[in-house]
Amino acid sequence: MNPDLAIDLFKSTVVFALYIVAPFLGLTLVVGLMASLLQSVTSMQEQTLTFVPKLLALAGLSLVLTPWLLRSLSEFTITLITRMGTLGH
Repeated sequence: MNPDLAIDLFKSTVVFALYIVAPFLGLTLVVGLMASLLQSVTSMQEQTLTFVPKLLALAGLSLVLTPWLLRSLSEFTITLITRMGTLGH
């Protein structure tokens, strides 16, 4: 296998992983900031005020993004498998 090809495959995999995880990280960031703001305004220091909203938001986003996630993961897997055929040459 060509080292340049291996590096390219690794790079595309890492970029794709970031592409898939970005909506979840963004939503978690926004919900966490809102929960922290709510806690600082109300002076409530309850741990579940940050955990439960994040969990519910991530569950809702997972349901909404499931078709996109499955389509993206399927396309990436098919592309990766077809590129594997050229690795031995």
